[in-house]
Amino acid sequence: MMYSMRMPWRRIGRETPVRRTVQGVPLTMPRSHMLPYYAKLKPSYGQNLVALASLLAKAEPGAPLQVLDIGANIGDSALQISAASGAHVLCVEGDRYWAEYLHKNVDGNPKMSVEEVLLLPDGAHAFESSATAVRTNGTTRFVSGESGTDAMPSATASQLRDRNPDFAAVRLVKSDTDGFEPQLVPAVAATWRESKPVLFFEYDPILARAVGIDPDAMWGALAALGYSRVAVWDNAGDPLGQLDIAEVSEHTGSLEPRPVHLGYNFWDVAVCRDDDPIGRAALDELVPLPFSVTPPSA
Repeated sequence: MMYSMRMPWRRIGRETPVRRTVQGVPLTMPRSHMLPYYAKLKPSYGQNLVALASLLAKAEPGAPLQVLDIGANIGDSALQISAASGAHVLCVEGDRYWAEYLHKNVDGNPKMSVEEVLLLPDGAHAFESSATAVRTNGTTRFVSGESGTDAMPSATASQLRDRNPDFAAVRLVKSDTDGFEPQLVPAVAATWRESKPVLFFEYDPILARAVGIDPDAMWGALAALGYSRVAVWDNAGDPLGQLDIAEVSEHTGSLEPRPVHLGYNFWDVAVCRDDDPIGRAALDELVPLPFSVTPPSA
């Protein structure tokens, strides 16, 4: 079971900045950040994303792999991806608190770019002007309708692309926004459709419903954009298998109610288009088994 912030020793000086090396990357973070403990408990934590980036970069040599990191937090995923694959990463962070740490960790790295915005789908209403950040265990979700100044200015996916022409050919999208994935991921996929990005995101139906989003609506939206194969890992990075996008909704009930014995639960999901043989080959190498809700390591 994952560590809890309720543990008394975790509350002592928890906002003090510390320097730690996690999974080979030196990072400045608040002492309360749970990443070092997740990585210690489960060394595979987050490494599925790094491996996916490496496979895509190896299969398409030449120009550096372009990656969009939505919810970049302190920059840990971006730095690991770039170190492993040589990728150039556009880091998007909508919480002022984490943006400060993000800059500490990636500024001066020529492969890193930062956008301090709260990303929205095209045509969405920007509730974020009055949003309040709720931070737990090193991550943030935003609550609307409350008086707050935690959120950055908002931008749509199209606006983000227009003002970052160096990232016109994004090949891999990573999204970790605590529930907004069903709304954001299809919008980003549509905006960068020419480069056929492989999409990697956290799928948490409970958090999605908490912010007023239907978590299963995304599968039809992605299918309409040509996405067909879905690779699934558990929240610790162990593969659960592959399935067709039309079948996903049949299995999402295993995440609700949240299994108590795991401490918390969501899926890591990677999706590729049916006209992307390189993306499909990468998913086949990383998750070469049919879907099962019981992790192979259990």
